[in-house]
Amino acid sequence: MTQTQDVHAIAAAAQRAVLAARAYQGATAPNPPVGCAILDSKGAVLAVAAHQKAGSAHAEALAIAACRAAGTYDQIDTFVVTLEPCNHHGRTAPCTDAILQTPARRVFIGARDPNPRVAGGGTARLRAAGLAVYDWQALGMAGTCTGIGADALIAPFRKRVLTGRPWITVKQVVDAGGSMIPPAGRKTFARQSSLELAHAMRRRAEVIVTGAGTVLADWPLFTVRHLADFPDHRRALVVLDRRGRVPTRYLTDAQTRGFDARIATDLAEALHDPRATEVLVEAGPILTDAVLQSALWDQHVLIRVGADADTITTTYREASHVAA
Repeated sequence: MTQTQDVHAIAAAAQRAVLAARAYQGATAPNPPVGCAILDSKGAVLAVAAHQKAGSAHAEALAIAACRAAGTYDQIDTFVVTLEPCNHHGRTAPCTDAILQTPARRVFIGARDPNPRVAGGGTARLRAAGLAVYDWQALGMAGTCTGIGADALIAPFRKRVLTGRPWITVKQVVDAGGSMIPPAGRKTFARQSSLELAHAMRRRAEVIVTGAGTVLADWPLFTVRHLADFPDHRRALVVLDRRGRVPTRYLTDAQTRGFDARIATDLAEALHDPRATEVLVEAGPILTDAVLQSALWDQHVLIRVGADADTITTTYREASHVAA
């Protein structure tokens, strides 16, 4: 295999690892989502896996298990992982131990662990054992969709471990004229593909924040539809209500739908949950504008509904860009 073929094989594996991890965004909290691809010496992908839930097997261990099951364990040569393998004992054994037990020669890492208590430990352990460890940036992937994707996967986790605060995403759907108000008799005007994106964002969140106006106008469910939800994933629903307008019955109904529902009277209070990794703001124009005018948000996803297609724009607040 030529060097060019090797780089292409690793880049393709990296993309598959990112996609695998993305499918479990929200399910792994408080852990970050992580994907892993294993290649043989010719660049063929032997296995792709992702961490699925905190406390369960990590991506590397799952990929190794898949190789064992397929009878390809002895062919393992290269690990391509979205996040630096862990080198500490938690609810699972260190991923570095699992990697070092295989015949692997190389490990390619999409992002270093942002936790200052453990950052660099996995890389140092693997290198000390004789493995070659590279960042994806060494392959020129830093500015690619795959490289950015690896950073985006851990952006909420990075913010929480460095600041103790959750990642705040604001979702906004507007029509061609910029209005957030759907036509009479409808609760949305987005297309099916945009609805699936919106519900994927909802699925990622541990906390959903809305306003009293939205509750009184729509009595929204805030459940995950349009795609399968993660099993046993209980979210908090926080309603910003400074004037006591939201009926108790709405909170009771939300509890029966599986939410931990509560009222907040202060915007900063509504957005800050030290236990959460990601908060999603789904609100009307007034609260949405208030959040965007503050310094509290991290990501703004704007879905603009056009005559022929929806346009989706993602903006990051400069101080909290994914590439920290």
